[in-house]
Amino acid sequence: MDGTVSKEFRKDIVNSYSGLEELPRFPILDNHLHLDPSGCAPRVLKDFVDFGGTHIVVVHKPYRQRPILKKDDFNKSFDITVGLADNIENDTPLSVIKMIGPYPVNLIHLEKKHGLEKAEDIMIQGMELAGKYVEEGKAQGIGEIGRPHFDVHPEIIDASNRILEHGLSIASDLECPVHLHTESGNSELFLEISYMAKRAGCDLDKVVKHFSGPMVDLIENHGLFPSVLASSRNVKTAVVKNTRFVMETDYMDDPKRPGAVMVPKTIPKRTFELISKGLLDEKGVYDIHSYWPGRIYNMDFDL
Repeated sequence: MDGTVSKEFRKDIVNSYSGLEELPRFPILDNHLHLDPSGCAPRVLKDFVDFGGTHIVVVHKPYRQRPILKKDDFNKSFDITVGLADNIENDTPLSVIKMIGPYPVNLIHLEKKHGLEKAEDIMIQGMELAGKYVEEGKAQGIGEIGRPHFDVHPEIIDASNRILEHGLSIASDLECPVHLHTESGNSELFLEISYMAKRAGCDLDKVVKHFSGPMVDLIENHGLFPSVLASSRNVKTAVVKNTRFVMETDYMDDPKRPGAVMVPKTIPKRTFELISKGLLDEKGVYDIHSYWPGRIYNMDFDL
């Protein structure tokens, strides 16, 4: 894969950004997106490739087609994610990284059906299964795991924290990355999760806070790794501080919400925008799209 942008898009992209005479050649990563059996990812990811995209991280999500009602459902649900990701890898020039794990909100639905104690046990078994997928090479990391992103009863938070710490311990043993799903928060949230990760023995560079704001200074993120949602404001704010972050779109591939949260081609567009405005140089591009992803995922991101 040579990482060049297709000719039909090259002129349009260059003309979009003043001062950018030609497109440089480098990796472009969308660090967190989802696929859906009913979605339109093949078309959307073609746009991503045409705009210069080279790597994606496909993260497990719940599927309407396979609700989680018992532990065995995790296996069938995880297989959907792996199968969809494999199809993309086989049908496109993209390098695909797979993250598997029990989605935190599943706990709420399981608690309503089984009670909290059994629901927590089912989630723990889902976490252990995710670890097996990584151990067997079916996935490269665990995610997204953590806590519900909206207000819930304190007992749900306590159980979610126990499930999360179990997942962090598994990731520590496997030396694999984790994608965190939590409520939105400030530096105090990062500090709390950082303590959990340290207790579990995790390498903090591999503990990725998904859907992060521009919390890229260590004094803000306490060592957790920020995956910054690629709004123009977020990435401009982040890159002025430093380049220890990655970008994501959190693309949902939901046919009921086309384009949500962002489409993957946003990542190359933001990257070229930063270059054209003089906010990002070649080293910065490689930090965001190659060096740090290589640290997180234990792989080579060079083209």
